[in-house]
Parts: sequence; C-alpha cells; structure tokens
Amino acid sequence: MFQLDLKSGVPISDQIVNGFIKLKALGIIKGGEQMPSVRSLALKFSVNPNTVQKAYAILESGGIIYSVKGRGSFVSEDERAHLAVIEKAKTDFYGAVKTAQGLGLSSDTLSEIINEIYKEEKKC
Repeated sequence: MFQLDLKSGVPISDQIVNGFIKLKALGIIKGGEQMPSVRSLALKFSVNPNTVQKAYAILESGGIIYSVKGRGSFVSEDERAHLAVIEKAKTDFYGAVKTAQGLGLSSDTLSEIINEIYKEEKKC
C-alpha cells in the first residue's frame, strides 16, 4: 500500500488518489482487482470515510476505478484507466516543471535532474 503524509499540505483525498494511481501505474494493483472498502481504508489511514469516498469519486470520474452496486469498487481494466494514469503523470510533471521554471531553474538543470533520477533507478 502507500503512506499518507499529513504534514505535506496536499489534501488527503488527493494523496489517496495519487497513491492508487501510482499502484496502478506500477502494476501493483491490476484491472478487475477489488478496491478496499471506503470504511476499511478510512480505518487504515485514520481519516474520515467522506475523504476516502471523495478520492474514490475522483478515481471513478477519471476512469481508473468503477463501482458495482452492492459489491464495491474495482480497478478498471480498460485502456481509459491506463490513459488516465499516464495523463495524471503528465499533469503532475508539467506542474513540477512550471514550478521549477518559476523558481529560475533552466531546462538544462531540469534535464540533469531527470537524468539523475533515472540513473538512481537503474542502481536499485
């Protein structure tokens, strides 16, 4: 699973959304797999069930999960879910680059950072 950072300033519902998107992107959760119930996830993270429900609604509107009445929520198997995960990564990356640009980092510096990240990944 993933951890929440209550001090990050990122809304908890967004952290839950991002956590599941990452799990889907990494193949840790697969299409057709049942999601934890809202209540069980709220208990696990010690958050309000409405917060988890909001995250699930965001995931569902993005096509990453779907709900079956009386059975729960499931990870989507279709191409739309895969595209939603990629689009989320692009959006997050774009925002990070714009922030870095606003702080005066050059494209060369950003390229160096990206290359460094990929080199670190190869070491693992």
